[in-house]
Amino acid sequence: MSREKLSERDVCTKYITPAITNSGWDLHRQIREEVSFTNGRVVAKGSVYTRKKSKRADYILYYKPNIPIAIVEAKDMKHSVGSGMQQALEYAEMLDIPFVFSTNGKGFLFHDRTGNNEVVEQELAMNQFPSPEELWKKYREWKGLSSQEEKVFTYDYYVDGSGKEPRYYQRVAINRTVEAVAKGQDRLLLVMATGTGKTYTAFQIIWRLWKSKKKKRILFLADRNILVDQTKTNDFKPFGDKMTKIEKRTVNKAYEIYLALYQGVSGVEEDKNIYRQFSPDFFDLIVIDECHRGSAAEDSSWREILEYFSSATQIGLTATPKETKDVSNIDYFGEPIYTYSLKQGIDDGFLAPYRVIRYTLDKDVEGWRPEKGQTDTYGYEIEDRIYNQKDFDRQLIIDDRTKTIAMKVTEYLKNTDPYQKTIIFCVNINHAERMRQAMVNENADMVSENRKYIMRITGDDEEGKRELDNFIHPDEPYPVIAVTSKLMTTGVDAQTCKLIILDSNINSMTEFKQIIGRGTRINEEFSKYSFTIMDFRNATRLFADPAFDGPPESVYEPSENDPATPPEDEEDRDEHGVKGFPQGEHDEGWGDDDWSRDEEVNEKPQVYTVDDVKVKVLNERVQYIGEDGKLITESLTDYTKKTVRKEFSSLDDFLRKWKSADKKEAIIQELLEQGVLLDALQEEVGEDMDPFDLICHVAFDQKPLTRKERAQNVKKRDYFTKYGEQARKVLEALLNKYADAGIEHIEDIQVLKLPPFDEYGSMIEIVKMFGGKQQYQEAVRELEQEIYTA
Repeated sequence: MSREKLSERDVCTKYITPAITNSGWDLHRQIREEVSFTNGRVVAKGSVYTRKKSKRADYILYYKPNIPIAIVEAKDMKHSVGSGMQQALEYAEMLDIPFVFSTNGKGFLFHDRTGNNEVVEQELAMNQFPSPEELWKKYREWKGLSSQEEKVFTYDYYVDGSGKEPRYYQRVAINRTVEAVAKGQDRLLLVMATGTGKTYTAFQIIWRLWKSKKKKRILFLADRNILVDQTKTNDFKPFGDKMTKIEKRTVNKAYEIYLALYQGVSGVEEDKNIYRQFSPDFFDLIVIDECHRGSAAEDSSWREILEYFSSATQIGLTATPKETKDVSNIDYFGEPIYTYSLKQGIDDGFLAPYRVIRYTLDKDVEGWRPEKGQTDTYGYEIEDRIYNQKDFDRQLIIDDRTKTIAMKVTEYLKNTDPYQKTIIFCVNINHAERMRQAMVNENADMVSENRKYIMRITGDDEEGKRELDNFIHPDEPYPVIAVTSKLMTTGVDAQTCKLIILDSNINSMTEFKQIIGRGTRINEEFSKYSFTIMDFRNATRLFADPAFDGPPESVYEPSENDPATPPEDEEDRDEHGVKGFPQGEHDEGWGDDDWSRDEEVNEKPQVYTVDDVKVKVLNERVQYIGEDGKLITESLTDYTKKTVRKEFSSLDDFLRKWKSADKKEAIIQELLEQGVLLDALQEEVGEDMDPFDLICHVAFDQKPLTRKERAQNVKKRDYFTKYGEQARKVLEALLNKYADAGIEHIEDIQVLKLPPFDEYGSMIEIVKMFGGKQQYQEAVRELEQEIYTA
């Protein structure tokens, strides 16, 4: 056989792999072939989900496990030697790999990304591929690693024998951090979207620094008990008896790994600052989880802990670095050493995409003003002014607004899945309790089945907090609906949460990102691939903010007479004016909700309640996330037309592609991968049309036919008369299947195992009616041609 006719895989086996191994690379320890390093973006397809193709490298070469240093992109011999280079460079950038090769089996094109060579790209003969030692020498010089730093940097990852290994972005974060610490950097910031495994990443960083003896005593700080307990039980479990959790304000200095709550080691009174029982140099590494909260503020009580242990290396972890004019993570920790964003996570298929349903309520738009002398439900005269959205549930309670929202949420649940895990975010605890009551009344049938169908889970309610673990656990069916205010904004690993309700005034980008993060996890075992956001406060306007998914930027710019560090952040004060404690596990409390209606104490209540004002939904708009990670703001039909016409220049171009495809499913998959939202389009334009008619109609302004109309046209043409009686019955059943379910369902031969086809015999017997598998497939193709004949 001519070498030009060899497949890409043949070229790899016969020429490329031997060239690499002959240069000294160990086939079993240092070479991995066909490495898929992303999962492929999740795409909705009817009631099921599919994935785009994952990114796959032909070869990744490792100096040792989890330290990749070279990538090789292979092509067959019909391609030029450098035809794979651009793809390889894209992958190398994602994987943080400096040495990049493209090959067609006749030679290599070598690209050096280190910037240390005058010649960036050069061609090499097949017998000139660099050895591991050559590339590692270049790598060390690029990184500037001393022998001691190299020892720390190359220390092994923890391996549990289960086959679990870090995802590519976790590996980049771990390696960059370990390298920086090995070189003596003492303040580091890692930014990773919620649901991407920050705690596992932290564990591997600590493990390698601890086992290499670079760091001996380590403190892991968090601000929620559930975070500390989850960490100790799950990711940090391998530390075993070397690890302890600081509890009940008691200190035992015999351990090496310490886990603690900020609140558990500090307080307003000096005797509660038990962290001072440790000497300032006791810890040489501190990892701060969710560092965007209290510790970001320079004079917070949390920051005092970090400054007390200032000689320790400190690593901040967050999904949402806090960068405002008042407070800065970057000011303290420095620029992020690595950022993995929500957009990247969704593109890679590690995080769930979302859609937004925005509701506009009449009183939110128009505002509400009481009549002169009007009193509220409790007899208090209502202050005469216009109340608007930011006042509702803080200054003014409109009962019907709460009931209307509960009704719309219930309507959505009953139309989709009433058992999908749902979180409703409210303004405060009082609002959360009223929302719970409204939801109970709207879902009386579900509550009668199980009283825990709806639970308020807030900081002041012990029974509610006890149900938090059950809500989080995928195997536990109840509670289904969690009504909260602040407690569940962060640190809650709700893997199966499919619905998030926003009825809270959210102005903080940090809080908004944290709330959205409650829905971003994927759980394939429980069919959680995406989530929906129902927005009643226009909070999702923040999706359009450039800061939503962009790199964090420090915006504090001191003038000549300003202090070098940012001023304090009022957001991080608790109800007593104490800085550093978020409203949450300990401090969510009633706070500004703790209002009284005692007439002798208050002449005017803090909050008015009206029960005779009607609220209407003016508008309901569904929005989807586009390929660029932003919400699609134009109409779905306009977006579809623009997207399709990028791929198909004309109607004729689309028709040619459609008719020439052996399987129409391939074109449908291609449309999905281009970002066409067929599922949403069917809902909006017509569920009884198949993708062909949807595209022709929306993108090329053709009059559409329904599937049933197309099927009826085929029957009118007496197309089936050329087949025998039994074969004709099978084709008629396939046509009916198309009319009911769509073209994809008749292209899969496995459909013959399902009713009504099983009435005509087994799959093998049915295929024999047509003379064999090839003839059967040809008959299906002819049927498709008849279906799509104009």
